[in-house]
Amino acid sequence: MRLTEFWARMEQVLGAGYYASWAHDHVLGELAGRTVEQALRDGEDAKAVWRAVVANLGLPPTYR
Repeated sequence: MRLTEFWARMEQVLGAGYYASWAHDHVLGELAGRTVEQALRDGEDAKAVWRAVVANLGLPPTYR
């Protein structure tokens, strides 16, 4: 998954006014206690980070 697709999905799910803040502030256990931004900066694959977001938010499997 490209980062542009990742961020587009984040915006779709969380809304234009909230997704960036959520990615910056929300710590996910699925990402070893890191935020989305930290995980991506650490080199985590965007698809793996997206799966963690889907799990954390309890989104339906169709979002995977």
